[in-house]
Amino acid sequence: MTTTGAVHGADTADLQRRVEALLEALDVAGSRVPGAVAARVRRTAAQVRERLELGVDQTVVALAGGTGSGKSSLFNAIAGLEFAEVGVKRPTTSRVTACVWGADGEPLLDWLGVGPDDRIQRESELDADDQAPLRGLVLLDLPDHDSVSPEHRQVVDRVVPLADLLVWVVDPQKYADDALHTGYLQRLVGHQASMVVVLNQLDTLAPEVRGELADDLRRLLVEDGLPGVGVLRASARTGEGIDTVRAELAGVVGQRSSAALRAGTEVDDAARELGGRLGAAEPAPARLAVTPVVDALTDAVGLPAVSDAVGAVVRGGSGGVPELGAVPADAVGLVRSSWLDTATDGLPRAWGLDVTRRVAGVDELRDALTAALARVTLAARPSRGAAALVVLAGVLGVLALALGGLATGLRLGGGALSWALVGGAVGAVVAALVALWSAAGLRARAGRRRAATVTADGRAAVEAVAVSGLVEPTQEVMAEHRRARELVAAARTAATRA
Repeated sequence: MTTTGAVHGADTADLQRRVEALLEALDVAGSRVPGAVAARVRRTAAQVRERLELGVDQTVVALAGGTGSGKSSLFNAIAGLEFAEVGVKRPTTSRVTACVWGADGEPLLDWLGVGPDDRIQRESELDADDQAPLRGLVLLDLPDHDSVSPEHRQVVDRVVPLADLLVWVVDPQKYADDALHTGYLQRLVGHQASMVVVLNQLDTLAPEVRGELADDLRRLLVEDGLPGVGVLRASARTGEGIDTVRAELAGVVGQRSSAALRAGTEVDDAARELGGRLGAAEPAPARLAVTPVVDALTDAVGLPAVSDAVGAVVRGGSGGVPELGAVPADAVGLVRSSWLDTATDGLPRAWGLDVTRRVAGVDELRDALTAALARVTLAARPSRGAAALVVLAGVLGVLALALGGLATGLRLGGGALSWALVGGAVGAVVAALVALWSAAGLRARAGRRRAATVTADGRAAVEAVAVSGLVEPTQEVMAEHRRARELVAAARTAATRA
């Protein structure tokens, strides 16, 4: 493979990858992209694929212009043949005329919609190498874009996106025509590398005003958003400037594949349009944290108060085991609304609506929360260790009474006071008090543990509902948005991404 062929092959492979990324992005985005946008993107992708299948070694140059601009005469002057219809007959036809330099142009001309009687092969053995610089050129003469016949504009609108290089032919009288600037040029911003303007009919201008007119044309192009577009001057009638135009076309044909460049620009445009239906980024993970949701919902059902009440019962407080209150619909609605506001902030409307559709509704969340909280155990089980210590304290109290009674009986009977019995009684009392104090400590710790368990179980139940009903559906949409955004970036050229 030649060096040029290798470059063209690399161009083709790169474009194929970009088109695949563009179409995958469109599939990921799905119905969140308007149907008209999706249709335009798919149409562009199909055109680029078809162009690549035809090869990028040939360069399609389309001469476009309004009535009276002389583009058909320019076509004949470039080709050196009187093939395109000019004069009064030209406005009556909506056909595209083509001249091909080189062979194997038939499939490309078929794709362009050029009829068999409207195409000619320019290069022949009689030309020797005179036409070699233009070998690979497919020159098209389009109908007048401002014709009174609507089918003419339809042909122009169909072929313009297919051309690798657009040569807009203007004349001194109509170069500022609004139909050209607003109808076409301003819509081609970003395509400067695939565009040239030829100021034709130079012979009708005095030499001293030619430069001034060309400068004014450049100014209009800048105002159209097309700085850097080349402006050439020529006269198809006298031949002045035709060599310059041919040299410009030869340079385009000989450079890096113009077909690939134009196709790349079309892909860029489609990626830009699709990217306009995506947000700049997804919400930061911190903005989608579930903790605030759990806090709000557990407060709404009174979980903190219930946990404290369960702990109080375990500590020996009076009253029965409390119950969690009913899940209030208004609180659930407020939490859901707040979540959606945060999750969809910065997303295009269609993506935000998709998040809203996917997350659970208020009634669904409320029912799920009620079922989940009903499974939370609220039993207030007393501390076995504390109960044992209370029993021990009772036993020690009885022992203290018995020892004290015995010591008192001996003393009243005339015997000596038994300090051993008194000491034993006192020791038993002290031990009983210590046991009661320890029991109280055990009940307090058990109450705190039980309250913490109820809180943790309740929060876990609420979090499970919030994750399945709010977080996971939102994350699914965000993952799809991120994937679509990354694919659109991959479909763009490095310069466009920058």
